[in-house]
Amino acid sequence: MSKTATRRASGRSAEELQAAVERFLKASQKPALLEPGEEMIPLAGNFVVEARNSRLMLQAWDDRRNVVRRVVDIRESTPGRLELVAERFAGKRGALFLLDLARPASQSWERRGTRLVFRERFRQFLSREFPAWKIDELSTEADLEHTLSPAYPRALLKHGTSGLAAMAAAPNSLHSSGVLSFGLIWLDYLRQREQRITIEGLVLFLPAEQGKTTSLRVSFLDHRLARFEVFTFSGQDHTARVDLGDAGNLDSKLEVCRQPLGIHREALSRLLAIPGVEKLETSGGEISLRVRGMEFARTVGETILFGFGDQATVRGGRVSEIEQLARHLASMRRPEANGGDLYLRHPEAWLESQVRAEIETIDSSLLPAPIYGQVPAFAAGDRGVIDLLAVDRTGRLAVIELKASADLHLPLQALDYWMRVNLHLARETFGECGYFPGVALRQDPPRLMLVAPALEFHPSTESILGYLSPAIEVERIGLGVHWRRGLEVMFRLQGARRPA
Repeated sequence: MSKTATRRASGRSAEELQAAVERFLKASQKPALLEPGEEMIPLAGNFVVEARNSRLMLQAWDDRRNVVRRVVDIRESTPGRLELVAERFAGKRGALFLLDLARPASQSWERRGTRLVFRERFRQFLSREFPAWKIDELSTEADLEHTLSPAYPRALLKHGTSGLAAMAAAPNSLHSSGVLSFGLIWLDYLRQREQRITIEGLVLFLPAEQGKTTSLRVSFLDHRLARFEVFTFSGQDHTARVDLGDAGNLDSKLEVCRQPLGIHREALSRLLAIPGVEKLETSGGEISLRVRGMEFARTVGETILFGFGDQATVRGGRVSEIEQLARHLASMRRPEANGGDLYLRHPEAWLESQVRAEIETIDSSLLPAPIYGQVPAFAAGDRGVIDLLAVDRTGRLAVIELKASADLHLPLQALDYWMRVNLHLARETFGECGYFPGVALRQDPPRLMLVAPALEFHPSTESILGYLSPAIEVERIGLGVHWRRGLEVMFRLQGARRPA
């Protein structure tokens, strides 16, 4: 057969395609084969590239599968990536990628490949659970304009004039609980975009061991506004619908509030005389010494621990060392310092310090004391936000969630804390455990206050808040940009209202 006869419609012959593929593989330090929707196959002697009867065949295998594809064209060639056009069964064409994973630019493709694999699993979940619905759109691409993350595959299902938003969290997702925030954003976006159909609601798929938190959150959404369904899936891809009326028990623990021991009076007096030093009594019976929210010392029984990192045990004879540390910290965390590591560190803690000191600026009905931090406690450690629990003059609890920078998950993180406070309020355990002594707590659901610099509320906040249950009374309080110098309230907004 002549060389002209062996040329494909693309203008490249099988031999030319073979030469291009072999050049790429020879130049790659860590070659791999990626087919969208399938797991990546590292290439190290486990492949064959061969021209047969004017056709280029590429075969690769690992211990789980064998891939044989006919390569018909090269769509794009860049350093570290060769995008091929390949034929699958029944002549169906699709993309096939050769990557050099040794190149930093290809590492994102490795992550993308993992996402594409899960996207196809997600497609199977949807086809199985919604057989009468058409999968009209399915994507793992980022959409920064509309705050849609590539970490969570999203879909639009259609059935006649009805539609459903759908989203899933992959098994290896570090923050699977974030799927509801992005899911509500996707739902709200589709309702604005799709004018010819009615987007009825949101469907979520999560790993079986990670579905509890999201299911509990969904139970506190406004189900009059949308249809919400949660499914879990196993490692074998078995799916199961979650009964939102029986999503499990809320994991919450309320420790007994203990009073600090009456010791260290002289040391505490000396330290509190330093401008900027503040004392905070914890519910565990300890005293935390801080400078604008940043802890530098803590009483533990008869001992005072101090330091920022590895703490050292200090007794009464060395209080001067703690004083020296406190003075240094106070000089670095002055509002007018405007820079430096100690100034910038722990902004939420600094904001907490300001809110505690000026709680009546936040809301004049709140009592200045007592105010508790993260009670009840979370087992998961640092959540990136500060939780405060206060009470107003009528005895109604107020959950205050603080964030110094934009975070789209703030509304649902606040909901997590509100749920726990509401649970313990219903069980009447606050009084039993020694909180709010002398205050008769009302049984009304707690108020929820989101406090942040006015310019740091994420643009998606209103969209998410709009789907919360009306039983949750939410207020957003935006602070002036110079909040470190003093609190100035720039706006107060109820629920999902937008600034004027």
